[in-house]
Amino acid sequence: MIGGFSQTGCNEEAVNLFIQMLREGVMPSESTFPCAIIAAANIAALGMGKSFHACVFECLGDLLNEFIGNVLISFYAKCGSMEDGLLVFNKLHGRNIVSWNALICGYAQNGRGKEAIEFFERMLVSGFRPNHVTLLGLLWACNHAGLVAEGYSYFNKARLKEPNLLKPEHYACMVDLLSQSGRFKEAEEFIHHLPFEPGIGFWKALLGGCQIHSNMELGEFAAKKIMALYPEDVSSYIMMSNAHSASGRWEIASTVRREMKEKQMKRIPGCSWIEIRNKVHVFLSKDCKHCQMDEIYIVLKFCIQHSQETEASSFLMEFYI
Repeated sequence: MIGGFSQTGCNEEAVNLFIQMLREGVMPSESTFPCAIIAAANIAALGMGKSFHACVFECLGDLLNEFIGNVLISFYAKCGSMEDGLLVFNKLHGRNIVSWNALICGYAQNGRGKEAIEFFERMLVSGFRPNHVTLLGLLWACNHAGLVAEGYSYFNKARLKEPNLLKPEHYACMVDLLSQSGRFKEAEEFIHHLPFEPGIGFWKALLGGCQIHSNMELGEFAAKKIMALYPEDVSSYIMMSNAHSASGRWEIASTVRREMKEKQMKRIPGCSWIEIRNKVHVFLSKDCKHCQMDEIYIVLKFCIQHSQETEASSFLMEFYI
């Protein structure tokens, strides 16, 4: 049941069921912990996950097996606590390629590209050969840290020495890396020389870079490619609208939004959560279902009024000075 909830995205239910199991005195097994820890990772419940980590020691002893250890490294990475993830890695006996991948990808997703590269080099010295996940984590790290030259270098080494490692997602990561850094000519050339037909992910990567650097001409070209491949893609319309708004082209942005409305396209509402005293509170955009909704909106209204008053007083001070 815990695994089923976790795998179908019902992470809160998985976590609550695991806690209920502990309260009823049922001892978790080596198979139970990964399901519960993955669910806690998916909702970034750091405090709760740490409790589960302590429970691992209580139930299974000091020696972590590879499977639980790797899941814990990924959990701490998702929660942004790479120092705790590194502690688990250092204590893990019998590390495998998944252990190294969890650490490298963890540093990558937290924007710590140089540490990811450092551990990749350490992995090679330890005698492990990278697989396609390792390479993707490495390129992802270069992407997040803006290390274009390093990303190109690792990609070209793989292309020459181990071409079997390269999958479409590696090529897409390179397009994203070039687009995010504003190197659009190189990104276009890269796409044109792909050994396969580019899918929607490539054009979305290019569009994302165009949005950051306000390259409207190329952005519109990428958007047309996306809509030709997948006309119902809501996110592409939103990205185009935001890009036009950012560059002050309000009429075009309004036209894109109107087109979305006419086609009855609805965006998936934004979701966020916060953990307080080991309880996870989940919020949706325009949320009206939270049990403390009234109190939250009262505090929010006070914060907005206070902010407006502060801005007004700052303006008056500058005016009179």
